Amino acid sequence: MERHLSVVAVGGGPANLAFAVAVEEMAPDLAGETLLVERHDDIAWQRGMLLPWTVSQVSFLKDLATLRNPRSRYSFVNYLHSTGRLDGFVNLGSAVPFRLEVSAYLQWVAKSLERVQVEYGRAVTAIEPLSSRDDGVLDRWRVRFDTGEVVRCRDVVIGIGRAPRVPAPFRDLPEERVLHSTAFAGRLPLLDPQAVRRVVVIGGAQSAAEMLWTMYQRFPAAECRMLMRSAGLRCYESSAFTNELYYPSFVDQFHAGSAEARAQLLQEMHRTNYAGLAPGMLDALYRQMYQDRLTGTERITMRTLTDVLDARTDGDEVVLTVHDRLRATTEEIRADLVLLGTGFEPEKPELIRRTAAAVGVRDVAVDRNYRLVTPDSVTAGCYLQGVNEESHGIADSLISVLAVRAGEMVTDLLAHRATRPALAATAAADGGPIRGEDA
Repeated sequence: MERHLSVVAVGGGPANLAFAVAVEEMAPDLAGETLLVERHDDIAWQRGMLLPWTVSQVSFLKDLATLRNPRSRYSFVNYLHSTGRLDGFVNLGSAVPFRLEVSAYLQWVAKSLERVQVEYGRAVTAIEPLSSRDDGVLDRWRVRFDTGEVVRCRDVVIGIGRAPRVPAPFRDLPEERVLHSTAFAGRLPLLDPQAVRRVVVIGGAQSAAEMLWTMYQRFPAAECRMLMRSAGLRCYESSAFTNELYYPSFVDQFHAGSAEARAQLLQEMHRTNYAGLAPGMLDALYRQMYQDRLTGTERITMRTLTDVLDARTDGDEVVLTVHDRLRATTEEIRADLVLLGTGFEPEKPELIRRTAAAVGVRDVAVDRNYRLVTPDSVTAGCYLQGVNEESHGIADSLISVLAVRAGEMVTDLLAHRATRPALAATAAADGGPIRGEDA
């Protein structure tokens, strides 16, 4: 049996939670016909790197609602007030909360929603177009779940994030020997300190550094080695001036620019969000390495300008073949565990590509309001979150624009629904049937 709803939001991350909040505040009737599904059994932020000491890198005011609606009951400040921690947070004197607290805030929002339905443990396997009209116009979606259930709706909002990037040399290695950052926190308690004596971290950005630092602290007998293709660890390039490019209001300017200008700006902004470290993390690592050299207890080593050519297992060991570009030498490095801080695949997630292909779209693109650009024969709406940097700027995958973007999407969704009577009238004039919302 199929359920019939108006909107299905796929993915329970910050983007779709912001959308759910915007729907509740801007279109309460529609919110009652909206379902948000999450494949995990709970809500978590940066689940794989949810370490106790890590902090967010954006202001607490960039929550799910404040920049769109400063009076929202779903603000981070109201969350702190509701949980009795507002005084403590103010006294902390920091604009950036701990990552654990951001994650708890997201859970609080999900539980506080009054109209939008939230369901867990539900993975979407396919989103298929349907027609409820005799003229063949595709005006519905059939959303299939791994549970076998099917939901029919008019609009879908996909906010599932990109797939983890696992470089080719590591793809065939056993899971117990190679661990991507997206699974790090979950697997960390299961690691045997006696069996992990040699750790190699691949990558030179924040997640790689956080894993290196964690392994150094929790496994005092382990040698921790970091391999990176760059010339060394570097700080995020940020200032009050470059941070203005993360304003929600900058999206209009970016979207209106030429493709060449947008590409140049993305390249120049790369180091403000990628391939860099927070100042505190850089300082902690350098101070520890300096102190270890001072005491003769060095356990952290870093190899720069290094490429991994091959990776294989030899018994309980992982054997890496690495090339040093500066010295033009190749050697083997043996490890008990390899940690990948290699980021995410640049291409659109498979679910998005398959959904677009189902309506005849090969090159996935969205309009200014994040609605998938489809042929005129498709009136069912599909909104994409967090995968539109090329058209909407570097902040698209970040928290900075979530609240305002959610409002823009809801406004657009309502505008498209307002045209439905006109479409129905046209169908009637042509002699076609006028069918109900759940047809």
